[in-house]
Amino acid sequence: MAGPRVVIIGAGVVGAALADEISARGWTEVTVVDQGPLPATGGSSSHAPGLVFQTNSSKTMTELARYTVEKLSSLDVDGEPCFLQVGGLEIATTPERLAELHRRHGWITAWGVEGRLLTADECVARHPLVDRERVLGGLLVPTDGLAKAVLAVEAQIRRATERGVTFLARHEVLDVRQADGEVTGVLTDQGEIPADIVVCCAGIWGPKIARMVGMNLPLTPLAHQLAWTGPLPALAGQREEAVRPILRHQDGDLYYRDRFDGIGIGYYGHRPMPVTADDILSVDEADGMPSVQEFTEDDFADAWAETRALLPATREAKIEEGINGLFSFTTDNFPLLGESSDVKGFWVAEAVWVTHSAGVGRAMAEWLVDGFCSSFDLHECDVNRFEPHQLSPEYVLTRDCRNFVEVYDILHPLQPSGDPRPIRTSPFYARQQEHGAVFLEAGGWERPQWYEANAPLVEGRSLALPGDWAARFWSPVVAAEAQVTRETVAMYDMTALKRLEVAGPGAAAFLERLVTGKVAKSVGSVTYTLLLDHDGGIRSDITVARLARDLFQVGANGNLDLDWFTRHLPADGSVQVRDITPGTCCIGLWGPLARKVLQPLTDDDFSDAGLKYFRAKRAYVGSVPVTAMRLSYVGELGWELYTTADQGGKLWDTLWRAAEPLGGILAGRGAFNSLRLEKGYRSFGADMTYEHDPYEAGVGFAVRLDKGDFIGKAALERRRADVRRKLTCLTIDDPGSVVMGKEPVYDGERAVGYVTSAAYGHTIGKGIAYAWLPAGLAAAGTALHIGYFDRRVEAVVAEEPLFDPTMSRLRG
Repeated sequence: MAGPRVVIIGAGVVGAALADEISARGWTEVTVVDQGPLPATGGSSSHAPGLVFQTNSSKTMTELARYTVEKLSSLDVDGEPCFLQVGGLEIATTPERLAELHRRHGWITAWGVEGRLLTADECVARHPLVDRERVLGGLLVPTDGLAKAVLAVEAQIRRATERGVTFLARHEVLDVRQADGEVTGVLTDQGEIPADIVVCCAGIWGPKIARMVGMNLPLTPLAHQLAWTGPLPALAGQREEAVRPILRHQDGDLYYRDRFDGIGIGYYGHRPMPVTADDILSVDEADGMPSVQEFTEDDFADAWAETRALLPATREAKIEEGINGLFSFTTDNFPLLGESSDVKGFWVAEAVWVTHSAGVGRAMAEWLVDGFCSSFDLHECDVNRFEPHQLSPEYVLTRDCRNFVEVYDILHPLQPSGDPRPIRTSPFYARQQEHGAVFLEAGGWERPQWYEANAPLVEGRSLALPGDWAARFWSPVVAAEAQVTRETVAMYDMTALKRLEVAGPGAAAFLERLVTGKVAKSVGSVTYTLLLDHDGGIRSDITVARLARDLFQVGANGNLDLDWFTRHLPADGSVQVRDITPGTCCIGLWGPLARKVLQPLTDDDFSDAGLKYFRAKRAYVGSVPVTAMRLSYVGELGWELYTTADQGGKLWDTLWRAAEPLGGILAGRGAFNSLRLEKGYRSFGADMTYEHDPYEAGVGFAVRLDKGDFIGKAALERRRADVRRKLTCLTIDDPGSVVMGKEPVYDGERAVGYVTSAAYGHTIGKGIAYAWLPAGLAAAGTALHIGYFDRRVEAVVAEEPLFDPTMSRLRG
């Protein structure tokens, strides 16, 4: 099978890896074009220092890096290796960094990569140039090392060429041709190449290429300083290119690598130096590599001073070379992978560093050939993940520059992203400010984490206080809000929940084809259901409410759900999908007194008989028209109440005037997360992702295999009988040991899984952690440990849900 006609734009580490991987899968009618010479094309790959550190808080990014290490370690060019596996050493010079290295060790242990924590003496034994007096400890990953990027490009070009792939050097892309919303070819300065699929792997020129099809690629090329010393007397006679581990000194925003008898120094501590893709010269225009800008010595002064302090041997040398090399940053530090939402056949694989290059090549090849990626969970990397505001030039530039500054910072999982803020606010924002809301950000939305006005609720309560790390971006008020929700009633701002409207005569059949549950039911029905990919993996969990015969409202998880729906729309125009989130808002009114708040405000019947659990209806609350859905993600009686944004303030005031005299409160996301974990409600993106199926994730109840065909059904039937791992509930007795997520779980000394999400259960009086574990360890009562920084936390597998297993409070 030669496959479709594919043109890959860019022959750097990503384009070469994709050509190799896709041709290995039988697609050989592939042409790779690049404006530069091969294999050093003049892009970021050509000057990359090649350091491959696999440690990352993202499981996906670690796995992409691990595959890159494995593949490049197997490649050579005429006997010269493409990867020097010297190991990677991260050192701590402050107590805060040492604690962070313990956390990072937890990540790689959770993701299945070998790593060891070292004492200061062990660090110096591994890297003798380091000053022993400066170091407190370190983290060693033996499989890290140096990628020889240009050699890796050449090796993969050779393999792909042997399978029939054509590589065209010195071909500048002038346009991407399209017709009727599909790509048809690529126009170069030497002619047009027909194509059914075009993949943009142009790196720092990516935004320029993407604009040829009207695509806004949120990527910023930034200059990064890299310098090389002259010979160091301490390294005199070193004949091998690298013998010491690659070294990270993150407290100084620095990294180091060997180069025979000198060292390379990379620096992130300088001011951000962004450029636009249009400002980068072409290969023909540039004097040298266009991805290399003039070295600015003044910006490197602090780096050189810190280097001489940390590595005393460098005091006898000087900087002989230096560059400001360009490479790509994104607003969330993830690559940009996938197909354009507007032009069929135009794909991108952008903002990919050498560290993840071969992994991305494999992921893209699987995605293109099979229609899905089976080796990696790519939901964090999908180019269509962004909300419209996240594509604005101001937003992209500001966030990308901030990410450059913070690249080595110690960041808390709840730490807000910073400017530009605020961007998206609900109609309740001013009222929340009046009550002392402490806002965190999600998807651009300002979301209250707790309300300082509730501080008096803390008095007289027995509240568990977490340790230092978990206590950041937290307050005892969170605990009080959670308890009061279960005692009286609370109002939660749920506006940030993505809402889609699916309408038209074909809407019911359209949804039935996409989801695992039965949604073509009576008007007023609400269904919790799943979106699956073709391999049976979970793409999202959603709620579908049938509001009229041809009208549905979908509670979704983000823009990827909208993109998935849009891609599957029937061509006959019988279904329309639109994002109604910006024009609407939502209040979650939940708690045992919720009905006492709501019923006096409306003539509609909100008794249990009048609106049963998982039913919806249109009604009036005071003078405000609402869509009321009897759902509760905190496990209490209540409703999600939706209205238009212009009447949101009126709805809020109406409910608050009725709730406050009954002891009702406003409550934030901190309490919400604790309450939803007590009920065992999953969160897509944290607890379950593309790599998991419903039976593993404990949401098999949302699958109706007895209904008609739906995407992923055939694959799910094959996977159903082979559940080898399970999303499992763990409880922790020690109230001070609240974990945060992504920690390793141990059975004895063996790492067996990882935590997904966690919180303290303020109703049940225990810490809660959901974790992926082997099915054999998922039985209630199994004693395990969670690795939390430098200690182990005792945990035990528990039956779920932990709270109200009979559902009596929800159905009251």
